[in-house]
Amino acid sequence: MRLRAVLFDMDGTLLDSAPDFIAICQAMRAERDLPPIADKLIRDQVSGGARAMVACTFAMDPEAEGFEALRLEFLERYQEHCAVLTRPFDGIEALLADIEQAQLIWGVATNKPLRYAEPIMQQLGLASRSAVLVCPDHVSRSKPDPEMLLLACAQIGVQPGETLFIGDDERDIEAGRAAGCKTAAVTYGYIHPQDNPRNWGADLVVDHPLELRTVLDQTLGDC
Repeated sequence: MRLRAVLFDMDGTLLDSAPDFIAICQAMRAERDLPPIADKLIRDQVSGGARAMVACTFAMDPEAEGFEALRLEFLERYQEHCAVLTRPFDGIEALLADIEQAQLIWGVATNKPLRYAEPIMQQLGLASRSAVLVCPDHVSRSKPDPEMLLLACAQIGVQPGETLFIGDDERDIEAGRAAGCKTAAVTYGYIHPQDNPRNWGADLVVDHPLELRTVLDQTLGDC
């Protein structure tokens, strides 16, 4: 594989955003005089989005009366608290440095709306380094549809077959494969306890970001 670009999913792959989600959920409980719940319960629901996290936080059916008000409150709080505790996963900074040193292009394709994703990238100093940021706002169909990845490849001027897409959800791998990208599944992200990334059909599965250095070494060797 002659690799020219690396695209990352955001939450659970590039960034550990769970601490901000957890802080919001626990604050919402505290303000209602409810005791905290185990952080892991919330973390395990991050891949399911706001609906899943709110349902877990309040042990509440999404169809129940009052649920939508809680979900909207969660989203409002997240707008103000989306990059307070969020940080790149351990090893990501070193991996990005390797990617840049290899003169590869990197970017982000995420199902997180632009109004959250863009300020997070800016506040973490990644916006100026990333060649592309594709969010649901930019496409008609989000992952697992390949549209997002095809758009990202077009915007940075590379072919999907020259691109590695890295994600922590089966939807990421489905989208990458459908787009014609090489795919890598990570096990360190927000994996549901009953899920197994090794069953998603990715080209490779890694337990730590720096394991992806092997792919970069192969790419440099092909140059």
